[in-house]
Amino acid sequence: MDLKQERIVVAGAGGFIGGHLVRSFLEQGFNVVGAVDIKPLDEWYQVHEGNELKNLSLDLKDLGNCHTALEDSTVCFDLAADMGGMGFIENNKALCMLSVLTGTHLLMAAKEAGLKRFFFSSSACVYNGDKQKTPEVVALKEEDAYPALPEDGYGWEKLFTERMCRHFYEDYGLETRVARYHNVYGPYGTWTGGREKAPAAMCRKVLEAKESGKHEIEIWGDGKQTRSFMYIDDCVKGTQLIADSGILEPLNLGSSELVTINQLVDIVEDIAGIKLKRTYNLGAPKGVNGRNSDNTLIMEKLGWEPSIKLREGMEKTYRWIEQEMMQPALAGAR
Repeated sequence: MDLKQERIVVAGAGGFIGGHLVRSFLEQGFNVVGAVDIKPLDEWYQVHEGNELKNLSLDLKDLGNCHTALEDSTVCFDLAADMGGMGFIENNKALCMLSVLTGTHLLMAAKEAGLKRFFFSSSACVYNGDKQKTPEVVALKEEDAYPALPEDGYGWEKLFTERMCRHFYEDYGLETRVARYHNVYGPYGTWTGGREKAPAAMCRKVLEAKESGKHEIEIWGDGKQTRSFMYIDDCVKGTQLIADSGILEPLNLGSSELVTINQLVDIVEDIAGIKLKRTYNLGAPKGVNGRNSDNTLIMEKLGWEPSIKLREGMEKTYRWIEQEMMQPALAGAR
């Protein structure tokens, strides 16, 4: 498929990844005809303009709104979901599960409109929890999603919608593509308020400690949990490659650079030029003990994998959050 010849709608365009995806498509000259999000336009992380682009504030849990969103389009990228870091996911399971209505209704509308392709953004939270109990991880292969034991709430919703995509292809011929995102981070994302993920939260906490002069940081869990984190530019590129491909089964889309949460803090401290006293909140949400992306299949199928180093991506993320935190002070100085 040549995406430049298609009419693209991005659902969840007011969110972190969706905003970056729309920008990338427009920069490449793709015809994005719809950017849709439940949030009011003034709450979107990024708002873009294009020749035929309509920025729409619609609740896509409603089937009628999905029909409206997909009018006169040929390709849909579904990145719409209620989600956040572990602090949000573990305390809002029902809200996360309700995103199944968005996926289901977008698929129904896409089938009825005769779309050529439907991309769904899944998550590493679909993987069997029994394979993620220790920090000494074996990288997760795509097949490790079964037998099913995903993250409660959010993970079940993602796994269910993956199956819906599969069956809409088998039963109705709708070409679906699925990527399992692993911990995406970068500028123009959530960094405060409870939905932020670990990289942004660590940047904010280090900046707050530096600004306050109280050189302490609280870490959720024991800091030994292992993760891989993918910079947003790799996520956007991988999303396009997978959507363009002929691969019907879900593919991992994540960095294979494994670090502990303590090592993530080390990186941010180094960027900030500071060392902090660490306290560990063992009662806070911390997710699984270990998770990493096995990129064997994406390398085999696409000859590519995410490659931006964590130190490089965290530097850009830290500097952006630093600027955001300075905005109130700058406004006051004026």
